Amino acid sequence: MSAEKIPFDVSLPVTPWVVFGPRGAPVFGEQIAALEAKGGRVYHFQAVDFLDRGTMFAEFAAKLGFPAYFGRNWPALVDCLDDLHGDVTGGVGVVCVIHGADVLLDSEDLRDLVSILCLAADRANTEFDLDGDPRDRPVVIEHFVFLLDEVPAREFADRIDEPENVISSIEGNFVTAALDLEAWRPYS
Repeated sequence: MSAEKIPFDVSLPVTPWVVFGPRGAPVFGEQIAALEAKGGRVYHFQAVDFLDRGTMFAEFAAKLGFPAYFGRNWPALVDCLDDLHGDVTGGVGVVCVIHGADVLLDSEDLRDLVSILCLAADRANTEFDLDGDPRDRPVVIEHFVFLLDEVPAREFADRIDEPENVISSIEGNFVTAALDLEAWRPYS
C-alpha cells in the first residue's frame, strides 16, 4: 500500500461505511482481498441499476438473498442489510461494490441512499442496538464501495453530506461517509 494514509478499511468493522473512489485504486483490491481471506463475501452491482429505486431494491434482494417479505422501501432495506448472516456474509462480512457510480452524481436519491447504507452498515458493524444494549449476535462487517470511472470523488462530498445524519470527508482521491455518531449513538 502507498505511504498515503488511507482513511478506511473495508476489511474491518470500522467506520466509515461508505467510500467513493477511483476504479482501479489498489487499496480497494487489497482490502477486499483481506476480507475474502477471512471468509467474507464481495457482491457487485451496477450503479445504473440504482437510478430507479425499484430496480435497486430488486438488485439488493436478488444478490443478497433478502427474504420474500422484503418491503422494497428504505426502512426495509436497512433492516435486511442489518440482518445479513451466514452464506451471504461468510459469517464475517460483506463489501458491496457499486461499479460505474459516476451516473449517481445527479441522482435525486443519492443522499438518501448513502444515508440508508450508512445506517444499515453501522447497525451491522456495531455490538450494541440503538438503545445501547448489547446485541444477541456477532458484529458483521459491512461496507459499500462506489467505484468512479471519471468523476473525481470530491464532487460527491456535498451531494451526500447530510447535517445531523451523515458526515462526509474528502481524503485524497476518496470521499468517505459515516453516520454522525453524536446524533445516532449518543450512548457511545
